[in-house]
Amino acid sequence: MAIRRVLIVDDNRDSAETLGLMVELWGHQVRTVHDGPAALEAALADPPEIVLLDIGLPGMNGYEVARRMRGLDGLDGVKLVALTGYGGEEDRKRSREAGFDRHLVKPVDPGTLEELLSGL
Repeated sequence: MAIRRVLIVDDNRDSAETLGLMVELWGHQVRTVHDGPAALEAALADPPEIVLLDIGLPGMNGYEVARRMRGLDGLDGVKLVALTGYGGEEDRKRSREAGFDRHLVKPVDPGTLEELLSGL
């Protein structure tokens, strides 16, 4: 399995740190941030291959973060994965329109996430 550079963005610090530990146990390199501006800064400083991005962030929500990432030079190959409690059809449509590649609903099945990280 390829080692991926993963950026986790979630304002729930416990959730973000737990997810980060799990992804690290699978052998990936992880960076964790807790808001939209920090996500953009981290992505530009050290471009990840995959961003696991919560939509329900305070201030700049995940849809806006995704749109901005899609417009930044050097981040065009990044895979954006919505990792959110919002799972309705309208939420999925909005995530596609914002530039997300995948939409996963919390709590995400660890096997599904591991498979996704391996396959992207």
